[in-house]
Amino acid sequence: MPQAVRQTIVEAARHLVRAGLNQGSSGNISVRCDGGFLITPSGVDTAELTPDLVVMMTMEGTWSGRWRPSSEWRFHRDIFQHRPDVQAVVHCHSTAATALAVLGRPLPCFHYMVAIAGDSEVRCAPYATFGTQDLSDHILATLGNANACLLEHHGQIACGADLNRAMAVAVEVEHLSDIYLRLLPLGEPPRLSQEEMKKVLEKFKSYGANAQTGADDLLK
Repeated sequence: MPQAVRQTIVEAARHLVRAGLNQGSSGNISVRCDGGFLITPSGVDTAELTPDLVVMMTMEGTWSGRWRPSSEWRFHRDIFQHRPDVQAVVHCHSTAATALAVLGRPLPCFHYMVAIAGDSEVRCAPYATFGTQDLSDHILATLGNANACLLEHHGQIACGADLNRAMAVAVEVEHLSDIYLRLLPLGEPPRLSQEEMKKVLEKFKSYGANAQTGADDLLK
């Protein structure tokens, strides 16, 4: 099983590059497993990533082997510890979501698909140096029970009940961020009401199971 998960992580990382959500060695991916979690290594270009380079970590923050884990391992570990519902975390520097994050702006409820992130908006975490506990603390406070958040001057994080769902959230957050930025020159887009977003969020609780089939296609 761990070897199969390692291969899936490699395929997911390559998909993010093909889809334009990451480039080079930027971003990172993790999946919860027995004894801790598997995470992409530090500083390895995705084109050179292989299953044996994926690092096994404990929840205590230790690892063994030749390769060091992503420098962002702390927020992956902390999300897993605080969110038992989360089985996978995807972090990327996708263009539109990062542009919005640089502005320190959340992604508001201008479109009902914002609910895919599990809340009526995708909030933006305050800036902190990458790889630090401060950044992880900001992420936990901002993420709450949602499945995505932006990172000021940095990028985006998406998580889910499995890697396919986390990937689907990351892709959709990028798509919505792109639409939102295109609308801004015309003025601030109108919002859906909180009442409507509550309805949509409720519908998404059952929609997720049906959406899983489509999410599977991401890693093929």
